[in-house]
Amino acid sequence: MWLLAAMVLMVIGFGVRSWTQKSAGPEYKISKVEKGSITAAVSASGTLNPVVSVQVGSQVSGQLKEILVDFNSEVKQGQLIARIDPETFEYKVRQAQADLDAARAQVLTQQANIMAQRAEVARQEVNLAEAKRDLERKQQLVEKGFISTADRDKTQATFNALQEQVKTARAQAAVAEANANNAAAVVKQREASLAQAKIDLERTAIKAPVNGVVIKRSVEKGQTVAASLQAPELFIIAEKLTDMQVDTSIDESEIGRIREGQKASFTVDAFPGRTFDGAVKQIRKAAQTVSNVVTYTVTVSAANPRKELLPGMTANVRIVTDTRSDVLKVPNSAMRFKPVGFESDSKPAASAPAAAAGVPSGGDQRGGGLRAMRERLEKDLQLNDSQKAKLDSIFSGMREKFMAAREAPEGERQKISERNRADMRAQIMEMLTPEQKKKYEQIIAETSDRRGGGATRGRIFSLDEKGKPKALNVMLGLTDGTMTEVISPDVKEGMDVITGTAASSASAPKPQGPAGPRMF
Repeated sequence: MWLLAAMVLMVIGFGVRSWTQKSAGPEYKISKVEKGSITAAVSASGTLNPVVSVQVGSQVSGQLKEILVDFNSEVKQGQLIARIDPETFEYKVRQAQADLDAARAQVLTQQANIMAQRAEVARQEVNLAEAKRDLERKQQLVEKGFISTADRDKTQATFNALQEQVKTARAQAAVAEANANNAAAVVKQREASLAQAKIDLERTAIKAPVNGVVIKRSVEKGQTVAASLQAPELFIIAEKLTDMQVDTSIDESEIGRIREGQKASFTVDAFPGRTFDGAVKQIRKAAQTVSNVVTYTVTVSAANPRKELLPGMTANVRIVTDTRSDVLKVPNSAMRFKPVGFESDSKPAASAPAAAAGVPSGGDQRGGGLRAMRERLEKDLQLNDSQKAKLDSIFSGMREKFMAAREAPEGERQKISERNRADMRAQIMEMLTPEQKKKYEQIIAETSDRRGGGATRGRIFSLDEKGKPKALNVMLGLTDGTMTEVISPDVKEGMDVITGTAASSASAPKPQGPAGPRMF
């Protein structure tokens, strides 16, 4: 009997507790709207590298006879750091020198030949002159009848033969001069060969091209290097380890936020807890695609006065893209919260045209954002009655497009909204006068600057007088990953916003006891 009564009481108590839990409303986690500064940043990982690193190779092939530096050796420009066995190249220099001497001797021979040919030309010219005088005398004797015509003709033939001999001698002299010029050209070739052999001999001495530190040595003494197709790598010299840089890869979706000169900071695993400062130095336009992911290389300067940062270290970089002060901000969880049973289409349609036109929406449920926009455009642009009617027609036609954009997939929603905003602004510009267009452009620029140029719409919830969630439509600005800037006339500093649902003690699960009724 007592056992039956105890079981009845337990069933009644369990029913009362269940009814109490069901009747009680959910408890919410509350946070305050804060006012302060917020910093947006892009995070990525990269590798520390020297600003200038020079790969030292060999332009000649041979066996390494000496290695005069090692890892971490500090070198000066022009310092000898390695030597290739020069014996083969010394013999090539001697051979080139001998060839040059032979060519110069040949030049002297040709010059002597020129002198001999010139003497022969002079001798033939003397004989020709004598034959000419003899011909002239015999011509006079023939005219006076002292000698026969046959004697004169014989002298004439001799004169003609001597003329041809003079031409032959002159041609041979020209050939001698050409041979001499050829010999001189051969001398220049031999001089060039000798110079090349000397250069190759000098190249057996590997010298440092810059001042710096040897950070890599790829060869050992006695190793043979072959430079037939390309210069083999012997050393890598970092010019200045006091000035380093971080080469980091930024995703294409974030590269538009990066600008040269932006402040940056980074950490390395070698020094936990320490942060190193830098700045964006270069944004390289060459894209890199890995697994269909497009990234761009951004270099960040890194001062290293104590030379504690070493090449090759992995750096976790944080680039500050924008900073704002005295803005209202809420936790990111407040924008992710959505009450049970809340309908997503309860957002006022007027907020979309308001944002599109360039004026921030008030976000209330009575179309306050649209009214505020109309009032500002009518007041600042001084619209006439015809323009006001056209403005109403534009809003009416675009409202359905913005509603359709909300139903689009999340990945396409932003692109469709951007097209709608551009279309609306273009329609408004068409109905304005040139003076009004300038003012309207100023309004758009001012609103874009205040919203960060890339502000989007969002929703947060606060509690009304009855303790029920109340939706507030806001424009979202900068975010630092934890807090996000919100822009709305309905949001005030210190306002309570809902960030989640808190599990009450009554609804919290309790440890289960052993099966069966307990009597105590």
